Amino acid sequence: MDCPSCSEHNCPVVATLDLIGGKYKALILWQLMDATLRYNELQKRIPQATPKMLTQQLRELESAGLVVRTVYPVVPPKVEYSLSGFGRSIQPILEAMYTWGSGYLRGQGLKANCFMVPHEIAAPLDSPRPPVDSH
Repeated sequence: MDCPSCSEHNCPVVATLDLIGGKYKALILWQLMDATLRYNELQKRIPQATPKMLTQQLRELESAGLVVRTVYPVVPPKVEYSLSGFGRSIQPILEAMYTWGSGYLRGQGLKANCFMVPHEIAAPLDSPRPPVDSH
C-alpha cells in the first residue's frame, strides 16, 4: 500500500488490511462468525479456495490471533476452527464491507448473488453495552 504519510506500523488501515487482506481471509472469518467449523466444512463453504490457499490463509489468521485451531486427540485427527475473541471484534468491519458492497452492486444494477448473508452484529466483548431504555 502506497501511503507516503503512513508507515506499516502506525497506519490503522494498513494494520487492518495486513490482518484481513488475504484473498480468502474475510470469507473465512465470515463463515466462522456463526459456527465452529472443520477444515472440510470450510472447504465446502468456500469452494473457490484451493486446499493449499485455504490452509495458508487459515494459518495466517491463526498466527494473527483471529482464529483458534483446536486439535482433538482422536483417530482420525479432528481439527476445528473458530474465531477468537479478537477475531470476533472484526465482525462490525465485515458487516460494513457487506453493506457497502451490497450498495455498490445495487448501484451497478446488480443483485448480490453469493453465499453470504448479513449476520446480527454483536457488541464487542470488551465494550460497554448501551443502557436499556425502560420506557
